[in-house]
Amino acid sequence: MSDSAVVDSPKFELAPYKSLSNDELVARIDAVRGVLGSKLLILGHHYQQDEVVARADLRGDSYQLSQLAASSSDCRYIVFCGVHFMAETADILANRPEKLAERQGVRVPVYLPDMAAGCSMADMAEIDQVEAAWADLGEVIDTEEITPVTYINSAASLKAFCGRHGGIVCTSSNAAAVLDWAFARTRRVLFFPDQHLGRNTALKMGITNAQMPVWDPLADEFGGNSTESLQASRVVLWKGHCSVHQMFTAAHVHQFRERTPGIKILVHPECPQEVNDLADVSGSTGKIIQTVEAAPAGTKWAIGTELHLVNRLKSEHPEQEIHFLSPVVCMCATMYRIDLAHLCWTLENLQAGTPVNRIEVDEETARWSLIALQRMLEVK
Repeated sequence: MSDSAVVDSPKFELAPYKSLSNDELVARIDAVRGVLGSKLLILGHHYQQDEVVARADLRGDSYQLSQLAASSSDCRYIVFCGVHFMAETADILANRPEKLAERQGVRVPVYLPDMAAGCSMADMAEIDQVEAAWADLGEVIDTEEITPVTYINSAASLKAFCGRHGGIVCTSSNAAAVLDWAFARTRRVLFFPDQHLGRNTALKMGITNAQMPVWDPLADEFGGNSTESLQASRVVLWKGHCSVHQMFTAAHVHQFRERTPGIKILVHPECPQEVNDLADVSGSTGKIIQTVEAAPAGTKWAIGTELHLVNRLKSEHPEQEIHFLSPVVCMCATMYRIDLAHLCWTLENLQAGTPVNRIEVDEETARWSLIALQRMLEVK
């Protein structure tokens, strides 16, 4: 976990909240919301449990939520029902220099209801590993010819690394535009932490798998690659993945097509290549939602993304036939850690003046991270 976490001493202990019913928790959460009013923004990521999303002021993906919170003029407290890197991004954007100037230097603190809500993908690329890889690459390739690109699902320290080295951040919806931006500047890209998003995006741009060696940070030398493969590379992919999307397979796609004629396969580009290649539609969380919303009644879907989102789409669109792509239940376990008890505990401590689980990115890391994020915003 990043060292950006600041844990304050709580006045209220968490344990008693665990014994409360959902109805009691909802009533107490809404009571705090009533007192704090527009000064409080509760952000709910699409992958959260339904009862948590129902209490959120805004629902969306990680970057969208951070932008919306940062654009609020009234907000003075952000409670992010998501995971650690999302709260970091919210802190960086909400407290960037121009926003601090608008508020006469007043920071908007960001709180994460459960500090154990991390991201296994983000944890697969640690800053010391990336810095070591950069140094090793420099032995066989001129690093002036490499643009580092980090997926937004990464720690602030990695975003700052990209900021310092002329790099950029991407989301699943703008990865192709970001790679175009990078290739206009350098011959090569180092893409981390998710190999599948990098590979699936680059393949559509005409780059071959042979030009995309995978860097294993645990390998003994050069990420497990030969110097020749690195010198012939266009995209060096980090050996990382999303534990949810990794579990979808080509066999799942074939099974649905065999037993359900006319079904369409809709997946996230964090899925492995063999799944992404077979899909009818591949896109970000936002694109998945928009695709279902725009589809006519009677459309049949097998969707390869996080279970809570798929079930929510199924509930919201009874006019369509929606299935989870895998027969095995798989959800984002770290996102699931945030429940009504954690949210209520966080809010009541905040109201009492004894805030818990504040996420605050140090000034230097925030400055360089913001540079990488701003480059992303400038990409058209």
